[in-house]
Amino acid sequence: MAAAPSMSTTGSRPGAPIALHLLGGFRLLHGDTSIVVPRGLQRVIALIGLRPGATRSHLAGLLWPDAPEERALSSLRTALWRLRQDPCCPLITSGDTVRLDPRVGVDVDALVGAAARVRDGDDPGAAGALAAGRHDLLPGWYDDWVLADRERLRQLRLHMLENLADQHLAAGRHGEALEAALEAMSAEPLRETPHRLVVRIHLAEGNAFEAVHAFYVYRDLLLRELRLEPSTAMTALLQDTLAPIHQATRDGSATTRRVPARLASSPTDRRATRP
Repeated sequence: MAAAPSMSTTGSRPGAPIALHLLGGFRLLHGDTSIVVPRGLQRVIALIGLRPGATRSHLAGLLWPDAPEERALSSLRTALWRLRQDPCCPLITSGDTVRLDPRVGVDVDALVGAAARVRDGDDPGAAGALAAGRHDLLPGWYDDWVLADRERLRQLRLHMLENLADQHLAAGRHGEALEAALEAMSAEPLRETPHRLVVRIHLAEGNAFEAVHAFYVYRDLLLRELRLEPSTAMTALLQDTLAPIHQATRDGSATTRRVPARLASSPTDRRATRP
């Protein structure tokens, strides 16, 4: 590992809480003071934050996947030694395992906790649940373990927002349901589930126009981007709403077909063809 300056904690207060932010970018805060961490050590802290209680061999294999095991373990020992030189070191080693100090709050844990409370039917606090995980995990990092956890957390948040919208809808809280569904839609515009929820919410409120409009906005987006049609499950939501329109269209077409050609033409046309 190349030499780099140790963590700088100038101005930090002893005993102040430590916060590790991984969503939207790496930040380590001691109280209100930002701790400057070299990029190589950021990777070590971030991985330990995402893999609590992982063994040294597991961490070394993820951090230095192309290096022989002994060399990877040696690099990890060096990194841990450098981290322990700082009085605000957020790590605890116990035997073969390394974990974050219990004082350290991790924003990823807040997202996972909010998702668990939604899954269990508890109220996690609407504002907190909507904001949790709004930013990607460590954007600009392309380690395999980062990519895997980034997708895992993205899917976790989408399902949390959809579950939250579904729960609000079942309880008749249509405004809160729509807010959660739109948040999920913003996170993944091509995903059908949040669009389907928006249609269901508008129908539950009796807003047929809004429901039909939401359906066709999504249909146009899907056709334009993927050349696909919405699923039959989404189309079925509007079956009763669109049935009168479809029936009127069919009746109009049938009437046109039943009118004789000589009567369907205008009087002017008939005079023009008279011998």
